Parts: sequence; structure tokens; C-alpha cells
Amino acid sequence: MTATTSAPRSASESALAGGGALVSRKTAVGLSILAVAGTLMFGVLSGSKNAAFGLVDTGGEASMVAAWLAFAVALAAAGWFGYLWYRQRRTPARWVPGAFAAAVVVFVLSILGVANVTLITLSAPVVGWLTAVIMLAVAGYSVWLTVRSRTTPRWATAVFAVAFLVGFLTWIVAGGAAETPYISLAGLLAGAVTLAVPLVFGSLSGVLCERSGIVNIAIEGQLLMGAFSAAVGATIAQNVYVGLVSAAVAGALVSLVLALVSIKYLVNQIIVGVVLNVLVVGLTNFLFSTLLTENPEGLNKPPHLGSIAIPVLADVPLIGPILFRQSLVGYLMYIAVIVVYLGLFHTRWGLRVRAVGEHPQAADTLGVNVNRTRFWNTILGGAVAGIGGSFFTLVAVDAFSKEMSAGRGYIALAALIFGRWNPIGAFLASLLFGFADNLQSIITIIGSPVPSQFMAMLPYVVTVFAVAGLVGRSRPPAMEGIPYVKQ
Repeated sequence: MTATTSAPRSASESALAGGGALVSRKTAVGLSILAVAGTLMFGVLSGSKNAAFGLVDTGGEASMVAAWLAFAVALAAAGWFGYLWYRQRRTPARWVPGAFAAAVVVFVLSILGVANVTLITLSAPVVGWLTAVIMLAVAGYSVWLTVRSRTTPRWATAVFAVAFLVGFLTWIVAGGAAETPYISLAGLLAGAVTLAVPLVFGSLSGVLCERSGIVNIAIEGQLLMGAFSAAVGATIAQNVYVGLVSAAVAGALVSLVLALVSIKYLVNQIIVGVVLNVLVVGLTNFLFSTLLTENPEGLNKPPHLGSIAIPVLADVPLIGPILFRQSLVGYLMYIAVIVVYLGLFHTRWGLRVRAVGEHPQAADTLGVNVNRTRFWNTILGGAVAGIGGSFFTLVAVDAFSKEMSAGRGYIALAALIFGRWNPIGAFLASLLFGFADNLQSIITIIGSPVPSQFMAMLPYVVTVFAVAGLVGRSRPPAMEGIPYVKQ
């Protein structure tokens, strides 16, 4: 017999031979970095003040009825979702944990409403060190799992995110100039949702386009053209619905140029998007200077879209005024998120769109017209972004002004990436950007020493972390930006 020697195996080969799977270290590294940063900010630099958070006033009879109703519904929903979770054991459907968490949150808020609690005061050092311990524990758990070639569960990252958010808010508010700094939590969240409306529409436009393989850098131009057309159309017709339709048509026309040039003539889609943004800015500025300023009463005085309160739901403590006292565009936002999500992931049309974006050759082999699908999805995405642009002139401000979209199309693009090209993820990421945008103005009012520019850059830092994979995997559609030429 002859003795044989083998070369030492690599770590990856050893892991596979031992039955373990290769696990990325990025999540563990990202959580560790954020945990250390959070400990320094919330614990070491916490100070000694308290932070006060105001809730919705539940003293009225209607709000008390809504609180009791929410209490009963949330209790039943939490029990049902908890039962589903238990029955499905370790592999529940993906929507069950999220639905259970939402029901528990509404249940807790309804308890506060029933008890008529309108103000919560927290000690900054106590909350800071408590959240720091939680974050360090979760980060250590993630590192331990990674060493054992196991992935970090989603509940761990969710706990980390909640702890970081609570610690961050307490730290920010406690730095105010008053003896006990105070902010209205309801106002903060309501403002965040309002500011996120155009971002949600813009990110949904990106989802529709990029899921089919077309890079949509022109979201900024679609929002701006939608705002301009909504103002002009609603002013001429003195009808907000005409303004909404005009905005959708204008956004679709911008997308029509993007689709024709990039699909038919195979021009680089990123370059086309940037050129369209510059073109729309120049065109709207020219029309504003030559037409709208000369005749503002006839072309730039659109009627206003006021808020609509849904009975009972609008009186639910804290979340009622935020979610159920919105303008028509705000309610269209909710509908658009639901429709796009269900359409993409639960219909034949959505399956074809995703197939075209991931593997157009296979889709073409099965009889799907790849370029036609991309063309109409791009047009639809532009119409959605145009409706988002109408928010600026029909809801936020009752007139059009130069470059009033203020770069929100690019922010929507960042929200799209952070949301992992998923409608619900893009919606939540847009809320994060809206939250940061609203918070930077509030911390200026309360006199917090934290620079408002820090809040403005925070969502982009988180987006960079997401793209780098440090807080999860963010992968675009495989054939995004690559033209398809049928052989």
C-alpha cells in the first residue's frame, strides 16, 4: 500500500465537508458596527436629561370609542396570528410574523388610548444604556451564529432595529434646550408619512421599471413634470381630478421617451435618464418663466386637495390621524403599494415582468414579448411617478415653482435600492427617508445640538450599508439595464 497525502483544505471546503453552509459575515459586521456606535451615542453621550413624547389626545368620546374598538380588534388579530405562528411551528408564512407584530403594536397603542395616556417621559441614560445592551447582545448573537455557519434570523435584526430607533429618538430629544425636551410623536410620524408620499410613488415607479429590466433614473423628471402638469391642468379645468390625470399623462410621456430611446435604439439607460431629468428641469423652468409667471391666475392657481378623515379609524390613538386622515393622493399611495405588490408577486402579469427582468431569453422562449413588456411597464411606472408629482402642487403647495421636486426623485431611487426592489420594502424605506426629513426640522425647533445635516445624511448612510450587504442583501434584477435583442 502506498501512503497518500492531501493538501490542506480551505476554510470553505472544510465547512462544506463538515456539513455547514457558507454564511456571509456582512450582517454580523454591520450589526457590530452599529451596536458600538449606538453604545457611544446613546450610552456614553446620553447626558442626564429626560425626553418626553406626546401621543394623540384621547380625551374625546369618539377617540375613546375608537380606542376600545382598536383594543378588541387588535387583541383578536394578535391571538389569531399568534395561533397561526404556533401551528406552523418554525416555518411560518412570511407575512405571519409581520402581521402579528403589527397587531401587537396596535394593541399596545390602544391600551394607551383606553388609559387616556397622552405623554410618555423616558430617562435618557436609562433608555440609552438599556438599548445599548440589547444591541450589543444581538450583535454578539449574530457573530456567534456566523462563527457556527448559521444565518442571523430576521427577528434578531428586527429587535436590533427597534432598540436602535428607541435609543436614537431618546438621545436626540433629550439633547434639546428645555429642561425636559418634548416632541409630539404623532406629529413626527404624521409629518413623516406626508413627506414620504412623493417618495413612495417615485420608488414604486422604479420598481415597475427595474423589475422588467429598465433602469429608471428619470424619476426626478417624472415627478417634476407631474407637478407642473397637475398645476396647469387643475387650474385650467378648476378640477383636482383633471390635475391628477394630467400628472399621470405627463409622467407617462417622460417615460415614453425613456422607453423608446433605450428599448428601440439601445441607448444607455442611465445616460438617457440623466438627460431626461436635465431636459425636464430646463423645460419646466422655461415654461414657468414665460407662461406661468405672466398668467398665474389662469395657469398656476390649482384647487387644493384637502385631507379626508375616515370615520372611527381616524380616531384610533396615534396611528389613526397618521394613516387615516390623508389627502386623496395619500390614500392612492396605500392603494398603489398594495396593487403593485399583489400584481408583481401574485399574478401572471407579475411573473412575466419578473421573468423579463431576470432571464429575458427564457421568457422569450416561453412566448413572452420581452421588449413590449418592458415598454408598457416603463410607461406605467412613469404614470405612477407623475401622480406622485401632483402631491407637490395639489397637496403640499397650491402653485408650481421652479425645481420644486428638489431632488426627491433621486431619494426615491435610493429608497428603491434600500427596499430591495420590493414595493413594500420601498414603501418602508420611503417612510424612513420621510421620517429623517421631518426629524431634522423638529430637532432644530427643540434646540438639539445634533446638526440637522446629520439627520439629512443618515438615510443615505443606511442605504450604503444596505447596498454593501451589511444589513441584508440588496440585489437588483439580473438583467437590469441590459438591452434585449432577439436573436
